[in-house]
Amino acid sequence: MEAASTKTTSRATSRAGSRIRFRTRFRGTSRFDSRTLIRASGGPRYAVALAVDALGTGLLRPFLLLYGVTVLGLSAPATGTAMTVGVVAGLVCMPALGRWLDRGARSSAVAASMLVRVLGVALLLAAPAGHVWLFAAAALFLGIGNQAWPAAHAALVATVSHGRERDAALAWGRALRNAGLGAGALLATACLAGGATALQALAAVTGLSYLAAAALAWSVKVRAHQGASPAGPAGSADKGGPDGPAADGNGGPAPRTRALLAANVVYVFCLNVPEIALPLVLMTQLHASPVWSAAIFVANTVLVVALQVPVTVLMSRFPRRTVLAVAGVVLTASYLGFLAATSLGHGWGPPAVVAVSVVCTLGEILYAGTATALVTDLAPTRLLGRALARFQLSTGFGLAVSPAAITTLAPHGPAALWGTLAAATLLSAAVIAR
Repeated sequence: MEAASTKTTSRATSRAGSRIRFRTRFRGTSRFDSRTLIRASGGPRYAVALAVDALGTGLLRPFLLLYGVTVLGLSAPATGTAMTVGVVAGLVCMPALGRWLDRGARSSAVAASMLVRVLGVALLLAAPAGHVWLFAAAALFLGIGNQAWPAAHAALVATVSHGRERDAALAWGRALRNAGLGAGALLATACLAGGATALQALAAVTGLSYLAAAALAWSVKVRAHQGASPAGPAGSADKGGPDGPAADGNGGPAPRTRALLAANVVYVFCLNVPEIALPLVLMTQLHASPVWSAAIFVANTVLVVALQVPVTVLMSRFPRRTVLAVAGVVLTASYLGFLAATSLGHGWGPPAVVAVSVVCTLGEILYAGTATALVTDLAPTRLLGRALARFQLSTGFGLAVSPAAITTLAPHGPAALWGTLAAATLLSAAVIAR
């Protein structure tokens, strides 16, 4: 009895000490200690690989539709359909990726996701004018790489870091990627005056950046050894309280995540709100200048880059599941805010929409900083790859269907669009909270 009491006290002291060390270490991390985050994210070379990959992606991905129409002379519907098919077909690779990750692949899987996109860019450059099938094949390989990268990256970070350090590292990676995407898109926009020739040059630079990023990622040589313990005990990272059934690092039971995956399909709509829903509403319902849409996009990018890590670290005192449910409530409030803003009409409506978009971005930051970290914390090490692959399947499916859902609901009025999104997101938050 006495021995058991001593062990309990020892464990409690150890947990308290871990909390103190974590808080001491991260109290200044988001402000000062970028070296800690770089190390927890895979090291300096991997950080450069992420930056180069994001910059190249920003050069081409926002303008892929324009490339098909301008350079290849395809119709907009044919180009859009090919891109959608490529994104959806790219999801088919996820189960195989999950199994590969569970066999220990880490940096090699990240490098492969980048190399696949090199092949996509090569097909894009080789496609003659009017050949929609080569464009569709290019979109397929680009889609495979874009779908595979998030799961491979999360698995690598989960291998080299643990606990709340892992959360901060994932958040830092997202902030870095958003900065690279924004810089790439800005550079590409400045070059678009060159027409078709400029688009081809941008595609070529994108292919070279993917190749360089793949080489850097592969050189990191991170691999998870089967049967080894994770970087930190699963389930122990959440100092604010448990997130779900305990899973030991290797042989523990895989927790049921169907409700989380279903809720994630709805949550992920928030990623397409600044890019699709708000420009559509501003243009068709408020008849506003495109400047407002550009302001929302820039504000979203700047806020994510500036706040993703500090907000993630700040919320580390609470259980991840609680934070994810709060993210749903914040997103719901923003959707209702958009509904109210659109009722103000052409005069005050656009600036009100921009103001509410800040709330929506905060909800996005809470969601993105918590969801993947929750999955990595819940999954046993032996099933981490498959858990991340399933999560990316739900994310990819949500991203694929959200444009169609948004454009279908929008013509029926603001209440149909924002009311439906608010109700679905609030329901998803309730499921997460349970």
